[in-house]
Amino acid sequence: MAETNGAAEAPQAPKMNVLAQFIRDLSFENILAQKGVSGEVQPDVQVQVNLDAKKRSAENQFEVVMKLKVDSKSKANNEHLFLLELDYAGVFHIENVPEDQMHPFLLIECPRMLFPFVRRIVSDVTRDGGFPPLNLETIDFLALYRNELQRRAAAEAEQAPQGTA
Repeated sequence: MAETNGAAEAPQAPKMNVLAQFIRDLSFENILAQKGVSGEVQPDVQVQVNLDAKKRSAENQFEVVMKLKVDSKSKANNEHLFLLELDYAGVFHIENVPEDQMHPFLLIECPRMLFPFVRRIVSDVTRDGGFPPLNLETIDFLALYRNELQRRAAAEAEQAPQGTA
């Protein structure tokens, strides 16, 4: 009988299902072609990632949006080659995640599920735009989350009123 009580007290494992995923916004500007420049160029690629999550009206449903900005410039003269902006969203059904762990779960685990699809879209769009396919490096969403927490803590510390002497 003690075994049954122990099993009843054990927390249930988190459960996550991807209900939908979609491109919310996509923009690709081939600046090199607009200028009429051709030939081999050595690109310098900068990638910025922003994440956003919100509760949906349905119970246990959340929407997570990964916003990617890929800016490519020529290493030789620092001129823009292309600019890609992508907002990719996923709708998730999440259960058995404690409230205090929901924020990191939404901004770490959910983007991990979306990333392979984002990588494929970026690769296809850059290839179809006339450049070699850009295969994004894997993003460490845990490190990204921790860096954002540190940045916010530093910003709050800066804004805190200073003691008077």
